[in-house]
Amino acid sequence: MKHRKKLIEVALPLEAISAASVREKRIRRGHPSTMHIWYARRPLAACRAMLFAQLVDDPSAHPDKFPDDDTQKGERKRLFDIITELVQWEKSTDEEVLEKARAEIRRSCGGKLPPVHDPFSGGCSIPLEAQRLGLPAHGSDLNPVAVLIGKATVEIPPRFKSPAPQRNATQEYKTPTPPVHPGPKQRQFYRNAQAIAEDVRHYAAWMREQAFQRIGHLYPKITLPKEHGGKEATVIAWIWARTVPSPDPAFNDAPVPLISSFLICAKKGKEVRIEPVVDKRARTIRYTIHKGGTDEEIKRAREGTKSGRAIFRCLLSDAVIPTRYIRERAKAGEIKATLIAIVAEGNHGRVYIAPTEKHEQIALSAQPEHIPSEALMGKARADVQNYGIKTFGDLFTNRQLVALNTLSGLMHEARNKIQQDAITAGLPDDAIPLRDGGTGAKAYSEAIGIYLALCIGRMANRASNLNTWNPYAESIYQVFARQALALAWDFVESNVFSTSSGNFLGQMEFLAHAVENLPATSPGFEEQKDARHVRYSPQAVLNTDPPYYDNICYADISDFFYVWLRPLVKDIYPEETASLATPKADELVASRYLHDGREAAETYFLDGMKAVMQNATQHISSDFPAAIYYAFKQSEIAQEGISSTGWVTFLQAVIDSGFSVTGTWPVRTEMSGRTLDIGANALASSIVLACRKREDSAETITRPEFFDKLKTELPAALAQLQ
Repeated sequence: MKHRKKLIEVALPLEAISAASVREKRIRRGHPSTMHIWYARRPLAACRAMLFAQLVDDPSAHPDKFPDDDTQKGERKRLFDIITELVQWEKSTDEEVLEKARAEIRRSCGGKLPPVHDPFSGGCSIPLEAQRLGLPAHGSDLNPVAVLIGKATVEIPPRFKSPAPQRNATQEYKTPTPPVHPGPKQRQFYRNAQAIAEDVRHYAAWMREQAFQRIGHLYPKITLPKEHGGKEATVIAWIWARTVPSPDPAFNDAPVPLISSFLICAKKGKEVRIEPVVDKRARTIRYTIHKGGTDEEIKRAREGTKSGRAIFRCLLSDAVIPTRYIRERAKAGEIKATLIAIVAEGNHGRVYIAPTEKHEQIALSAQPEHIPSEALMGKARADVQNYGIKTFGDLFTNRQLVALNTLSGLMHEARNKIQQDAITAGLPDDAIPLRDGGTGAKAYSEAIGIYLALCIGRMANRASNLNTWNPYAESIYQVFARQALALAWDFVESNVFSTSSGNFLGQMEFLAHAVENLPATSPGFEEQKDARHVRYSPQAVLNTDPPYYDNICYADISDFFYVWLRPLVKDIYPEETASLATPKADELVASRYLHDGREAAETYFLDGMKAVMQNATQHISSDFPAAIYYAFKQSEIAQEGISSTGWVTFLQAVIDSGFSVTGTWPVRTEMSGRTLDIGANALASSIVLACRKREDSAETITRPEFFDKLKTELPAALAQLQ
């Protein structure tokens, strides 16, 4: 059966797509990725472009309209111009630009828009961009954290623009309901998800106010030095160092710090460093703050007490503290922490202050009522387990646990307030929950509760003992600066009630600003499903970004968030949160620890990916090619070249499942110079495969015949590509 060629099978403006994708990585405010952490998201620009090119006819498919190369090139240039404008971040909410793209899709699809399915929806980039282009969007994922992100991104926003959509519905949506909160409204008119975002801001602010009344005493102010005015100031962060007993018996096991760097402001000409003052006779160490210094002093401060990976020197005896010794002390429960600096809000920027006993004792006085007891597994325990960290509760200080517990309790109280306010505002008091398609007061309170839960998830990413201080930006690194849990020798406690780095309202604002920019146009659906068993809609289009072989064990590390999110939303989505931890046995990655070695893990990945693709080929439409992403990581290219194990295994699964590859497109999707680039998990670029279902009647040819065809057709194809 002959199908019309789509643009993705012939030509793409790769330079424009790659440039927009790389630039998008630098955009934070308002970007959907800031709703909540997810790992290895594809840039929205690339997803938007590939969806458009996947659905829009190539000019060569219409020889009656474009009979020769010149007319086809002219039409392609017009389509390229649409894509070049469409991929710009500033145009992603421009209705004129979007409608121009939607019109082209409708024209190529005969006016009937096909549903787009992504069985590995993850951070929900692909379903979101399908929704932005006016297409019914269907996402699914095995991981419940990803499912919550997907529901908050594509399913909930359109729900509250009109009565709940039925599956596969394409009805138009009416103007959204204004916010339900009783305070002054910020706008006269609301569109898309702006009303939801305003309610999130209002009730998150209420939670913050209530939390401060209950636990604000655990976050005391600090008196500034005289040169900074001598007044009380709000603390931004407390910087701590882990300690072990001195390895020298002469110092009677006195605690000594393990510090990666004493430099806390690294801006040229404005350096600030911590100076340890050692009293060997008293077996004590105290910490002072110094500005500037000689090149040698700055260099020494930058090195801390570290002399190698997990190797330190004792400040009391100058003896080496080897890795094995630290691990032994950790096993004995003898790793502690000591306060080494305080960062406060000054009139003209950050003020660095020496630690005080009062502030240290207040922090240590916190007593959490709940400590997550779930054990770390797989890659989540790769580094930290050797140093006494066995459970997710071990990743937080007591004060951080008290703050997260308090906010979690207030989220449930906020839901009750929202429901009452929604009834007062005129929403139906119908008691139909969100999971059953409700659009009344109960469902709306649950919907806002989902966003408030994600705010707390964001807060956990800034309130762990794995957070570190960034001396260049003078801010707090998030836990997932890399796609792994990495031990921090000197870590930071943020002040959840400040207005600076790592505070709760700041996390809420990132989320709310992203929510108000969501399109909320066509219906969106997100479900928890193993990709091997996804149910596809009739005439579905496949566009997906599968897991990357053994690059990221999503389930292992996403438990960091799940231990907080599950108690918050299990009554809203009980089926999605039924398990105590995220599902791991069926996760489609080549995990050696789950599958007894590399060979078994590779076989599991190959068989699983083949099953996913076979399921797709049996149900998706033959009118459109599938678009499938593969992301190369930098170490993969450096060590194995383009023909890496992951790539070969992935490609084999695609071909074995019954797909024919009709186009391959390299898209540069990552900027260089990130923290992530340092490790093996850095993604370098994406290959997008355009695939058609292979017909049962497809011919086979011999190897010599293949090479003859290659010699004949390759020169012309290369010339066209150039």
